[in-house]
Amino acid sequence: SREEEAEKLFDSIRERKLNLDVLICNSGISRDSLVLRLSGQELDAVLDTNLKSAFYCARQAARLMLRRREGSILFTSSVVGLTGHEGQAAYAASKAGLIGLAKSLARELAARNIRVNALAPGWIDTEMTRGISREKMPFVPMQRPGRPEEVAEAALFLAGSKSSYITGQVLQIDGGMVM
Repeated sequence: SREEEAEKLFDSIRERKLNLDVLICNSGISRDSLVLRLSGQELDAVLDTNLKSAFYCARQAARLMLRRREGSILFTSSVVGLTGHEGQAAYAASKAGLIGLAKSLARELAARNIRVNALAPGWIDTEMTRGISREKMPFVPMQRPGRPEEVAEAALFLAGSKSSYITGQVLQIDGGMVM
């Protein structure tokens, strides 16, 4: 979430003369709270981790990918970035910001054969969701949570050559939750 740290990371790639084919920005935290109770410090933590870190890394990755005129950048957003959710204003704003970043960057880089897309997982069986009671989970037509492997498969598809004509898109992996 610090610009200078992102620069150091990508400087090490340049120094070793490595190619960068794919960047997946997958960091995320949540500080669930109603807007009226959310502190500025909590908001900053969520935006720094979820949005600013992706911005800094994508900018550095784009510089490397532009030289080769190819690459794929992928942001992990959330269905909450599409719909919002009570008590998750900071998280929703950061994940919606990733969608806007993906679409804007896709427009900027498409002519150079660099694709930029976003994943929007819904209810996925992870440590973060295991503590939430099923009664509080949203309705999912497929009637089950997704598996992390299902999100990974979608990421592999968007990062790979089989999606070579897809850019600026948001792929929902949500069992039909948001349709």
